[in-house]
Amino acid sequence: MTDMKNILSPGSIAVVGASNRPGSLGLAIFRNLLEGEYQGILYPVNPKAKSIQGVKAYPTLPDIPDPVDMAVLIVPSEKVEAIINESAAKEVKACIVITAGFKEVGGHGVELEKSVKAAAKAHGIRMLGPNCLGAINTNKDVRMNATFSRLMPRAGNIALISQSGAMCVAILDFAEGRNMGFSKFVSIGNKADINEVDLLRYLKDDPDTDVILMYLEDISDGHAFIEAARDITLGAGKPILALKAGRSPEGARAAASHTGSMAGSDAAYDAIFMQGGIQRVEGVSDLFNYALAFSTQPLPRGSRIAVVTNSGGPGIMATDALIRPGITMASLSEETKDKLRRTLPPTASVQNPVDVIGDADAKRYEAAIRYTLEDDNVDGAIVILAPAATTEIMETARIIPHVAEGIDKPILCTFMGLVDVSEGIRFLDNNGFPNYAFPEEASRTMAAMVRYAESIRPHHGKRREVFRLIEDQEKAAAAIAWRLSGRKDYFMTEKEAHELLRCYGFPLLKSRLVQDPSEIEKAVEEVGFPVAMKLDSPDILHKSDAGGVRLGITSPEEARTAFRDIIESAKRYRPSAMIRGILFQQMAGEGIEVILGSTRDPKFGPICMFGLGGIFVEAMRDVTFRLAPMWETSAENMIKSIKAYRVLQGIRGKPATDIKAAKLCILRLSAMVSNHPEIAELDINPLILYPEGQGCVVADARIVLSRPEPPPAGLM
Repeated sequence: MTDMKNILSPGSIAVVGASNRPGSLGLAIFRNLLEGEYQGILYPVNPKAKSIQGVKAYPTLPDIPDPVDMAVLIVPSEKVEAIINESAAKEVKACIVITAGFKEVGGHGVELEKSVKAAAKAHGIRMLGPNCLGAINTNKDVRMNATFSRLMPRAGNIALISQSGAMCVAILDFAEGRNMGFSKFVSIGNKADINEVDLLRYLKDDPDTDVILMYLEDISDGHAFIEAARDITLGAGKPILALKAGRSPEGARAAASHTGSMAGSDAAYDAIFMQGGIQRVEGVSDLFNYALAFSTQPLPRGSRIAVVTNSGGPGIMATDALIRPGITMASLSEETKDKLRRTLPPTASVQNPVDVIGDADAKRYEAAIRYTLEDDNVDGAIVILAPAATTEIMETARIIPHVAEGIDKPILCTFMGLVDVSEGIRFLDNNGFPNYAFPEEASRTMAAMVRYAESIRPHHGKRREVFRLIEDQEKAAAAIAWRLSGRKDYFMTEKEAHELLRCYGFPLLKSRLVQDPSEIEKAVEEVGFPVAMKLDSPDILHKSDAGGVRLGITSPEEARTAFRDIIESAKRYRPSAMIRGILFQQMAGEGIEVILGSTRDPKFGPICMFGLGGIFVEAMRDVTFRLAPMWETSAENMIKSIKAYRVLQGIRGKPATDIKAAKLCILRLSAMVSNHPEIAELDINPLILYPEGQGCVVADARIVLSRPEPPPAGLM
């Protein structure tokens, strides 16, 4: 990643637009580089000044007599392209464009950015920005603060990538107060060239970085982002925490499928983060809380967490906050309980939470924490201290690093309060034990660590490749092309949807289309009783709304009556509708109903959905999304991540369902929607799962075809 090295570790920097004018960005950036003790060579460029802050200035870039690795541009937007061309003549390898006034302002700014991007690409110059805060590298051999921030962060093992310069400034200020250090700090601005994927690929092998934080407003390439993130989280073992701004309500457009109605703009980002092994956070506070723990503590080996407290109330608060996201409260062994009984007073609790009671001194805390963490049933601990007149705050803080020696388990602390506990909190921070003001924060953070550890654990040693299942791709493509011939979009009837699903090996029920009552006896002989009867019309999307479905038909006479009633009801519902007949379909056996679907995101392409199905899908919304194509492990995680997973595993005497069959259907769907971009929306609802080893079956299917829109100009 030599191109990124020229941005983040250049041997020489030219600041074009450096200035002595108080309050100017040119002064702020040059002074930050100078006073931040940048270890390379600095060249201020300003045609109206002989020197900047005592350093000789040059009128133009070509006037600099020595090689320049990177240029920081702080010039009017109309002049940026010309400076890019000068940079090329000077053989500058990279540029940071601080200047605003590009696509973020619309109109002429959009065209201006395209021209600047084209110039940089033509000359092979990597460009960060425009409209960005800049970049920081705290490595002692670099010491580069090429930003207009007021602060140079202390060195640390956390890297930050932010799409917002203002958020960068706020994070730096907040981090200073939390004793937090950074390895790299990059504002990507408009991402005309360098984007989040480029930086992730660089940080993967950065020896100074152990944890990556991201503030994002959009993602340029979902699939490339997933690949880069997985290489980091699963390959390099570096956690990524992301705060995605702009969670919006689901689109108000009328969708023909359940999937289309539930896949709001944010669902794609949820899918991207999950497939990349990224922990998504809800706010800046959680971003910092999680980062402190991930950057200082080992990951838990399991989900069994213990709480040690000197007050019952905070212990209960911590427990509630752990249980809510599904974390397990550790069950202490009898041996551990015996040790605790011998050490703690009779009024103490040796259950989990372990309550050392209010008058506990540091020695009592030490014994309780040590015995609890040494228990093989415990994967991590939260230590709570509520200050009282007899509490040994500093002494208790000092014993935590001592107890942690040789125990590879995370310890998070909650020394409650602000003034009395401040000295103890500083000691904990300085020794790598993050403290949280209240128990809920520590519990949420521990839960995030557990989730991340679980998300990466199954992948070790497992091949990460796209699972492809294609029965008859060409036949499917021909069927789609024929139905879209001369049309922009087309709603497939269930019979037509079955033809497409059959090409990819989906398990289907016996069925036959009946166009005239005279064909009923032959149809029921072929399909068998009981039978389901469904309207077949490309003009009526929701058959039930038109009275177009009859279930459990058990005789030819009943079938003839139902045939007549369905046709009449459909004509009343929509007189102009084309009615091709009635689909006679084998009734499916009883099982667990799930939904499998797909919709097409305008930016990221096909997104697959899996969840609890049947009539409850819209009400319960127990669904999850992933981008297609996907890995086999992504399909497995889709199934495991829904709340109804316990039902699929078998509950209250009910047998476990055939989860392997469900996973296979997800992968078939992933391959199908990836191979055929014309599939705009698809629902298989319900997909009925039978007991383990007995497979599944498609009970109902709906597919909407649409000619894909070409990408907007300049998007690629």
